[in-house]
Formats: sequence, C-alpha cells, structure tokens
Amino acid sequence: MDASQTTTPAPAPAAPPASAALRSALAARRAGHALPQAFYRDPAIFLDDMRHFVMAHWHCVGHASMVPEPGDYFTADLGGESLIILRGADGQIRAFANVCRHRGSRVCTEGAGKARNGLLVCPYHAWSYDLAGQLQNARLTAPDFDREPYGLKAVALRISEGTLFVTFAKAPLDFAHVEASFGHAARIYGWARAKVAVRKMYSINANWKLVAENYQECYHCGPAHQEYSRRHIFARPETQRVLPDQAMHARDAELGIGLADIDHFAQDAAPGQESADCSRSALVAGFATGSRTGSAVAPLMGDFKGRDFDGGFSFLDVGPTSNFVAYPDYGLIYRTIPLAVDRTAYELIWLVDADAIEGRDYLVEEVMWLWDHTSIEDKKIIELNQAGVNSMFFEPGPYTAMESDTARYVDWYVATMQACL
Repeated sequence: MDASQTTTPAPAPAAPPASAALRSALAARRAGHALPQAFYRDPAIFLDDMRHFVMAHWHCVGHASMVPEPGDYFTADLGGESLIILRGADGQIRAFANVCRHRGSRVCTEGAGKARNGLLVCPYHAWSYDLAGQLQNARLTAPDFDREPYGLKAVALRISEGTLFVTFAKAPLDFAHVEASFGHAARIYGWARAKVAVRKMYSINANWKLVAENYQECYHCGPAHQEYSRRHIFARPETQRVLPDQAMHARDAELGIGLADIDHFAQDAAPGQESADCSRSALVAGFATGSRTGSAVAPLMGDFKGRDFDGGFSFLDVGPTSNFVAYPDYGLIYRTIPLAVDRTAYELIWLVDADAIEGRDYLVEEVMWLWDHTSIEDKKIIELNQAGVNSMFFEPGPYTAMESDTARYVDWYVATMQACL
C-alpha cells in the first residue's frame, strides 16, 4: 500500500468564530513562558483547539497491519469523533465516520472486528453498509427509496510506509513534507513491512496540550524517567550529546544507513504543508536499543537487517498529535487523543518486523517494557502538572534551554490560534 492512497473526504462544516475566552487568553500570553491557565481549563478554548488546530491537521490512527484482510476494521477516536478504518474488498483501506446515515447511531461498537458477510450493520435499525461504505440495505423503507446518497461519510486517509493518517480538514494539508521526513525514516526502519506486536491505551486526567508539551521536552527526564535516562543521551543537556551523536552518525555511514535529521516542523513547513520532523539521538554506551537489558528485543528491521545496530534511535513527529520512536529492532506509534478539556487518552502501538514470531523472536513484555514504564510515569507527572495549573496560585513560568522544542510547539499553537481570530 503506497502513500498515494487516499479517500475523498466528506465536506467539512466551516469552523465557527473563535471564542471570547481564547481572545482573552491569547492577549494574556507572555512570550517565552508557559501558557496561561485558561488554555488548560476553559471548555470553550478546548472547543477552539479542536475546531481550529486539531481538526486542520493529519493524525496517525494506526498501522495497515491492523486490517490485514478485506472486511477487517478497527475504530479510532479523535477530537470527539469516532472513525471506522476498514479494508475494502478491493484491498484498499478507507476511513469513515462511525455514524449511521439513518439516525446517527454508532455503526461499529467494538474496537476491532470483521464485517460479517461483507457488511457493517448498524445495531439500532440494521441499516447495512458494504466494504466501500455504500448503503446496501435500509430495511422496511419505501420501494423507491434511493440508497445511493446515504453511504457512510468518508474521511481523508493517507498511508505512509504502512502508517495510517486521517484528517477532517476540508482542504487537507499536503503530505510532501511528511514523506520527506517521516516517510524517509520509516522506510529505512522497514515500517511498511512491520506488524503490531501490542497496543495499550492510557487515560490521563489532564488537558491534551500538557500531554503534547511534555512529550516535546526531556528536561523532566532526569527527575521523572530514570530508566529512560540511563539509556538515552537525549536526557542530558545538549553540550553532553555532541560527541555521542557524532559517533552515531559515523556508525550510520559505516553501515550505509541513510538516516538524517530533517525538520519541517510548524513554522518551518512551507504553506499548505503538514509539519513533520525527524530527530536523531544516540543511546548510552552499552545499550543497543531501548530495552530492559540494552540488548535486542526483536529481529532487526528494514535497512538494518543483515547489518547491525547503529547506536542510536529516531524521534519522528507529524502534525500536533502524532509522534513516533524508531529503534532498529522495534518501533513505537504514540497517539495523543484529546477527549475533553481535562481528559486525554494516549495510545501506544509497538511495531516489530512482519516475519517476527511472538514467543520465538520476541516477547511482548520485553518489547513494551521501557515505553510502558515511561508512559506510566508520564501519566503521573502530567496529572500533577494539571493539578498545579488548576491552582489559584499558578503563574506561567519561563521555558529553559532544554524545553526549546516545547516552546516551539507552543509558539506554533499560539500563532495558529491567533490567525483564526
């Protein structure tokens, strides 16, 4: 399945004007500092976030291996909407709103499944849809009822190296920068020929921006993530990263691995393009990958097959909610899912080579150990962050040098929200 595959989206309604709460909060924002309290607590601003920022971008919802056969589907939540990701009879993967065209019931009520007899059947009144989303049966309607206009509403879908992205935008952002950055790195790591080893959903009682901001920086890694910090040079100040990173790049060249830092993030992205970046970082000496022991937890993937570990890993980012971590032996999809002003889910999806056999080539608990451990720690510190932000004593403090990526992310968000006033 190549990156050119897409579905034609249903027309999206125009976003309403920004709220008065957003105007006030933007006016109170101090450059170089964390956002004012209202950005994390006001329900009106949360709706503004969804309408003007989140819905305008592409978001990862999973991997093609999650729907291996025609009729296979899974559901994905994003910004208060539920989607059906479905492989059709023609082998193409499509995305549809999980909304029956009769009276709006959810059509698919399970997280994953298979369409029986090639049909998705609404549990409310049994309207049924084929694997292309077309209405096939509307029981007890008039003989001359025209089914053609009542297919499931399509949502734009793109596939890059097996990874599935959707957007609700009426005019979707172009994907060229995603292919140049994310696609280039994912191709080297062999993600098009990967499969899902395990998935896990985490629930966090905090605003989605606190989750996204936390992911962007490693200033917190030393105090909060001791196991991660033992293995990753990225947890150290930039001056301590230079020599290990140089050795990692030299090792890439020696192995013939064409990985590189590529930055099309936010303001650096050309107009009309989705933001994307690839950042490379070294592992601490003695660790070949992000694992409990530092040794491989699965067979080498992609261009690393038949070669060796390079002593590093990659961070990949696409848009505002989709982040990825790639090691030579496994990969990680990290989805931030806004639910409400003070509730966020994040889903982690671990990838291994498609030919790897569980129990022989990898153990699930070892593949997921480091990032499950780290994510449980993140849940704790982000919820503590939200609790403090809720206080009448909260006053936004300045960013440090190790929070430069968070500052850049917040500046991007602020610029986008100012443009919608």
